[in-house]
Amino acid sequence: MASTSINTFTGFVGWKSSSLFPHSNALNATLSLPFNPKRHFSVTCSASSSDPLLVKAARGEPVSRPPAWMMRQAGRYMAVYRKLAEKYPSFRERSETTDLIVEISLQPWNAFRPDGVIIFSDILTPLPAFGVEFDIEDVRGPVIQSPIRSEEGLKALHPIDLEKLSFVGDSLKILRREVGGDAAVLGFVGAPWTIATYIVEGGTTRTYTTIKSMCHTAPHLLRTLLSHLAQAIADYVVFQVESGAHCIQIFDSWGGQLPPDMWERWSKPYIKEIVDLVKKRCPETPIVLYINGNGGLLERMKDTGVDVIGLDWTVDMADGRRRLGSGIGVQGNVDPAYLFSPLPALAEEIQRVVRCAGPRRHILNLGHGVLVGTPEEAVAHFFEVARSLKFDTLFQNKSAEDPRLVA
Repeated sequence: MASTSINTFTGFVGWKSSSLFPHSNALNATLSLPFNPKRHFSVTCSASSSDPLLVKAARGEPVSRPPAWMMRQAGRYMAVYRKLAEKYPSFRERSETTDLIVEISLQPWNAFRPDGVIIFSDILTPLPAFGVEFDIEDVRGPVIQSPIRSEEGLKALHPIDLEKLSFVGDSLKILRREVGGDAAVLGFVGAPWTIATYIVEGGTTRTYTTIKSMCHTAPHLLRTLLSHLAQAIADYVVFQVESGAHCIQIFDSWGGQLPPDMWERWSKPYIKEIVDLVKKRCPETPIVLYINGNGGLLERMKDTGVDVIGLDWTVDMADGRRRLGSGIGVQGNVDPAYLFSPLPALAEEIQRVVRCAGPRRHILNLGHGVLVGTPEEAVAHFFEVARSLKFDTLFQNKSAEDPRLVA
C-alpha cells in the first residue's frame, strides 16, 4: 500500500476557509471525466446503487461477503515494485509522478484483485502545498530542515495550494477509470497530530519529546498548527474525493503514542474537525480512521464521527466489536505475520476474524501494513479466501441462534 511516511508513508492565524473551495455549487457538481469514447465515469459525493462492495460495507449496507484490501498492499514485498524502484530509486519521484503512482497503485490490483485500490502516496506528500518543505533520506527517512517550534515558524504556513498536488488528483482520476466499478479507489491523509509530529520534531522520532513538551510549554502555538493542518487536510480530502476517491482513510499513525487523555485533547478534536468539514461537503463518502496501537482509544475514536475504525492486531476483533457496538464499521485485523504462516493457518485466521466481526460493517484487512519479505502467494491466498467467504453460509448456524446476525 501507500507508505505512511517511510516508518510505516488571512495568512495562518485564524484562517478558517480555503479560497480554493469557495461557497458555491461547484462542490456539489458532478465532474465528468472521459476515459475513452466508449467508457465514462462520474465523480460525485453521493451514494449510488452501483457503488463498490467496500463502499457499501463501510456505509453499513448489506453485502454478501467481507470486502478486503491491505494496508501497504503496494510496495517492497512485490517483485514488480522492487524492479521499478531500481529504475526510479527516489521515493518522492515514485510517489509524486502520475504515471509511476498509477503503475504502482495498480500492481496489486493486477496481481490479486483486492476490493480496494489505494493510491500510492505518503502522508507527508501535501506538506509543500501549504508551506512545509521536506526531504527523504535513505537512512533518516523524512527530514524537515525548518521545524516549526515558534510563532515565527508559523508564518511559513499558508492555505493549501491544490494545484501543487495535481499529480494526486490526476492519479485518482486514472485509477477510477482503470478499476471501473470493480473496486473502491481509496485516498488517504495523515491526521493533524501525526503530521505535526514530523513538522515539530523535524522528522521521525521514537520519543516525541519535543512535541509532547510543546503541549505544556507552548499550547497556543501547537493549537494554531493543528488547526491549520485540520483545515488544509480537510480541503485535501475533498480534493481527493472530487478527483475520484470512493473512500478516505485517516492515518493517525502516532496517535497511539499519546496517553488516552492527551489524545482526547490533542488529536481527537482536529480529526473530528476534518470529519465534520468533509461530511458537510461529501456526506456519502465513508471515512476510516486507523491508529497504530489503538487498544486504549477505541471508545474515544468512535466519537470522531468516522464511519469505520481500523483495529490493529493487538485488539481481539470480538472484543473490539463488543466495545464499539454494531453501529459503526470495523476494519482489520489479521496480524501481518500470519502471511508468513502455512496457508491453511492463514485461512483459518481470516475466517476467525470475519466471524468475530460479524456480517455487517466489516472490511477485512491486516492489523497493520504488509511486511517486507511477505510471500506474494500468501497475499494472493488472503484475497482468494476473502472472495470465497459467504455470510449466508458462514453465519448459517449463528443466525439460527441470534437473528440479529443475519446480513
